[in-house]
Amino acid sequence: MTVAEVKGFGRQRDHTEVYRGAEYKIDFVPKVKIELIRQPMKSSSQVIETIERTSKTGKIGDGKNICIAC
Repeated sequence: MTVAEVKGFGRQRDHTEVYRGAEYKIDFVPKVKIELIRQPMKSSSQVIETIERTSKTGKIGDGKNICIAC
């Protein structure tokens, strides 16, 4: 299992923030990437559901990019 802090954007695209009176554009937003490799089992959907349920933050983009390579 690998967990990495990454930056990117989905449909929310970029946004503008103000810092010390100056306005600047944020092109990427911070995200977390989870990679998990395991032997094939019948419980694949249970593993995916557990990861989705425990890693949800309630913010835009939660669990949108799930890739299963079997």
